[in-house]
Amino acid sequence: MANVVVVGAQWGDEGKGKIVDWLSEQADIVVRFQGGHNAGHTLVINGKTYKLALLPSGVLRDQKLSVIGNGVVFDPAAFLDEVTKLKSQGVAVSPENLRVAENVTLILPLHRELDAHRESASAATAIGTTRRGIGPAYEDKVGRRAIRLMDLADLDTLPHKIDRLLAHHNALRRGLGLPEFDGKQILKELTALAPELLPYAETVWRLLDIKRREGKRMLFEGAQGALLDVDHGTYPYVTSSNTVAAQAATGAGLGPGAVGYVLGLCKAYTTRVGQGPFPTEQDNETGRKIGERGREFGTNTGRPRRCGWFDAVLVRQAVRTCGINGLALTKLDILDGFDTIEVCTGYRLDGKEIDHFPAGEGAQARVEPIYETIEGWKEPTASARSWADLPAQAIKYVRRIEELVGCPVALLSTSPEREDTILVQNPFEA
Repeated sequence: MANVVVVGAQWGDEGKGKIVDWLSEQADIVVRFQGGHNAGHTLVINGKTYKLALLPSGVLRDQKLSVIGNGVVFDPAAFLDEVTKLKSQGVAVSPENLRVAENVTLILPLHRELDAHRESASAATAIGTTRRGIGPAYEDKVGRRAIRLMDLADLDTLPHKIDRLLAHHNALRRGLGLPEFDGKQILKELTALAPELLPYAETVWRLLDIKRREGKRMLFEGAQGALLDVDHGTYPYVTSSNTVAAQAATGAGLGPGAVGYVLGLCKAYTTRVGQGPFPTEQDNETGRKIGERGREFGTNTGRPRRCGWFDAVLVRQAVRTCGINGLALTKLDILDGFDTIEVCTGYRLDGKEIDHFPAGEGAQARVEPIYETIEGWKEPTASARSWADLPAQAIKYVRRIEELVGCPVALLSTSPEREDTILVQNPFEA
C-alpha cells in the first residue's frame, strides 16, 4: 500500500482539508510537512464546522496519530489556541494523538511584528502575506539563528540563542525605526510556554521511520499550493517554503522512497489570495458570481479571494513539478448553471503562443490566456456521490480537464460534506 502525499495544484485554498480528512480514515498517521498557521482548512463533518490552521486534519479522527513535521514553522500561541478551541468542540487533542518535531522552528512575536511592518510599509513592495510571521521565521531558520522547540528543554543555553537571534533582529529594527526587543522578556515568555509545549515534542524522523517499518500507512498533508512554492511558484509572490510534493520527505525527516502516490488538489475554477499574477482572473460579474457561490473567503484571514476560470496550463505545470499521479477536483458544483465555461489552454506572450507559465515576473504579468469555450450544464452536481449522478456535460468538462493537464481525476468533491465525494481511484491502493 502506498503512502499518499496531498498537495495543492493551484494557489492554495483548493479544499485540502476535506480531502485529507476523507483519506485519513484509511491512514494510520497524518503528517503536516511545511507552512505554518497561515494556511486554513475548513472541514464540515455531520453538519459541524471545524477550522484548522496549524494542526493536521487527522486530529478529527479517533485512533489516528497526527504529526507536525520539522518543515513547519510553529507558532506556540496559535498552537495552544487551536488546541483549546478544538477541545471546546469535543475533539480530543493530547500528546497521545499529536506529536510535534523537536527541531521545528518557532514563530515568535518579533516575527509577526516584522511581517506586518513590511506589508504595511509600501503597497508597491507588499507580497500579500497573512502577516503571521511565516516568512521571517523561515528567514531565521535558513540564517541559522532560529529558536527551535527543543531549545525550550535546555533553559541554560536558551539565553545565548536568544542573544544570537536579537543580534540580527534588533539591528534590523533600529534601521526600521522600531523599538528593540528585550531578550529577558522573550526568555520569560518561552520559559512559561515550555511546560505546555514540551509534552508534544518528539524525534519525529525516528518515530516515522519506526512506523514505516511497521507497515503503517502515512498521509502527508501540505499547505498552500504548488504555485506558491518558493522555487517553482510565481516568485516573489509566493510563500517562504517549498510546497511541492518532494517537500513531504524533507519536511518530515524521511527519504524520498517514503513518498508514494501524489494526489494534487484543484478547484474546477481558479482562485488566488493576495498579490501576484493571475492570468484567468475575472475581475467582473463572472468572478463575483463564482466568489459568492463558492464562499471564497480566507479561512483564517476572511480576505475575499480573487476568482477566475480554470487554468489548465498552471495545473499541468504543477502536475510536472510535483509528480502528481491523480487529481482531486473540488467545487464542481459552483459551476452549475453557467451557460458556457471558459478554460485556459495556453498563453500568448508578446504575440507568441507558449505552453507554460514563464518564470520571470515581468513575463508573468504580460501573458494573455487563450481560452476554449465549453458548454455548461443546468442540472445540479451538488452532493453527487457517483458518476451516474452527474450531468453528461459536467462529465465532459471533467474529462476535458484530464486531457489538458495530462493527469486523471482520482477523486471528485461535490460539496464540503465528507461523504459527498466520488471515488475513481483510491490513492492508497494505486
